[in-house]
This record gives sequence, structure tokens and C-alpha cells, in this order.
Amino acid sequence: MDISRLLTLRELARCGTMAAAAESLHLTPSAVSQQITQLECSLDTPLTERRGRGVALTPAGDALVRHTERIMVILDEARSELAQLRSDIAGQLRIAAFPSLAVAILADTVQALQAAYPRLQIVVQEMEPQEGLTALSAWRTDVAVIDDLAADPGVHHDAYDLVPLAEDVLHILLPVDHPLANRSSLQISELREAAWALDSTSSSFGEFIANLCRRAGFEPRINAHCTGFEMVAAMVASGCSISIASGLRLIKPLYGVKAVPLRPEIHRRILLAYRKADRCHPALQAFLTEIKRNAGRTLAVKPTQET
Repeated sequence: MDISRLLTLRELARCGTMAAAAESLHLTPSAVSQQITQLECSLDTPLTERRGRGVALTPAGDALVRHTERIMVILDEARSELAQLRSDIAGQLRIAAFPSLAVAILADTVQALQAAYPRLQIVVQEMEPQEGLTALSAWRTDVAVIDDLAADPGVHHDAYDLVPLAEDVLHILLPVDHPLANRSSLQISELREAAWALDSTSSSFGEFIANLCRRAGFEPRINAHCTGFEMVAAMVASGCSISIASGLRLIKPLYGVKAVPLRPEIHRRILLAYRKADRCHPALQAFLTEIKRNAGRTLAVKPTQET
């Protein structure tokens, strides 16, 4: 049995439709369907059946998914044990991380590990927190860097370990000449008349901000749906918009932008998630040690204000 086909079946079971499984796996629906058909042919057993607009597993499919999860855990344990028997840290380690963390901490972490362990290949995948957790549970990444605003770390918590990395605080971003830019702090309710620029690549964070405004009694007027934080910062600096950003975004200067703390403060926890069977893997342990060191050093720096 082909492992990739088994994982495709598992993802189909999780998602419920060919289209959703294809999107999660970055495949076309026809490719997902073909892999399932090939798996069924190799076993001479039907594994799925149509149910309305979705797909349900047959009893054989359910059984195979349960065995697949056991197989993947055993493979993780085998890889970890073999890695511990090697005399050096080598192989590939896949990291899923959201952009602000990658910019602030992850790049320096990867550079330090590559210098220390030349045979270790680290592959970074930019993913939003919930997407990273999904990839972790589907064995498509080895570590997912998440936060507790955009992702629910409680889902499938029995399958992976969580390691606290840092605590971050959200700030309002204003143009430097904005009437409120010199305030020591701001409440969301004071910004009901403003136009907002939001990073649309993070739908969960955007929804969090929208709900924050709604709880304050207004619907945010969004005049910029941006595909990256660089555009958000440009819209704010130009005087067209305001926004909200984490402290991680403020480590490097944002010219033309003033960051004002929210009142009451809104904190988010940044966490590292990895599968429990990998907890003793030397490459994982080296990564955890280095990123914690980097986070402690970097996040101790006071957020940079506009100059």
C-alpha cells in the first residue's frame, strides 16, 4: 500500500468532500479521486461511497484510516529512534510558520541551525496557524508555529505536544500625523470612524479583528484587503487606513507608522506544535532549543517606533 494514498484517504475522511481534501492537500479533485481509486483497486475493496454532496467512508475505509494513523505514528517513532542512533543531526525538518514569526525569529533560527548542523535541511512553509495544525496532523509538516488567536490548539491535542514560545501584544497602527498618534493607549471603540487595512492572507486574524470591532459596537469599514503586511503598512503610512498588528511586526521599523498599545491589552500566546512521536527526535530538539533562544533574545527588544 502506498503511504501517500493512505494519507489522501485519511484527509478525505477528515474533510468530507473531494474538493476540500484537494484544497488541503494542494491537489486537484481529480488527482484525489484517482489516488483513492488506485488504492481501492490495489486492495480490491471499496473504501468510499457517495453521500449527498459529500463522500463517506465504508467500514473498510474507516478501518484503513485507523490503521494508517497507527502506521504513521510508528514511522515517526522509527525515524526518531534512528536519528538518535546517528552521530550527528541530519535529515530534513519541515516547519510551518505564519509570516510575522518567520520574519522576526525564524529566519535567524534557520541560519544558526544550518551553520551548526550542515547536514540538517530545514524547509520552511509559510502557513497560517490553523493551516499549520492541519498540515501537522496530516504529516505534511513536522512543526507548526501557531497562536491561540487564529488557531484552536485544543483540537487533536492528544496527537501532538505544545510548547510555549512567547507572548505577544497587539497594537493599533496609525499614520504618524494621525490625531490619536500621540496617545499612550487606545480603545477599539475610539476607532469606529476609521478606515481599516487588513491582511487578507490571514482570514482568521482578520475575522478576529472584525469581531473585536463588533464587540465594541461597530462594523469595521475596510478600505484595503491586502495580500501581505507590507501593503498594510504602506496604506497606514500613506494616511489612508489604520490597522492592528502584533508586537512581532514592530521589531523592525515601520516608517511613517506609529504603534499605539490597545487598552485593555490583548495578548496572544505563540506556541510550537509537533507530533508526540517526534518529541525525542534530535533535529526537533535542536530546533526547539535554538528558536526558544532566539525568541527570548528578540522579543526582549522593545517594539520599534517610527523615526
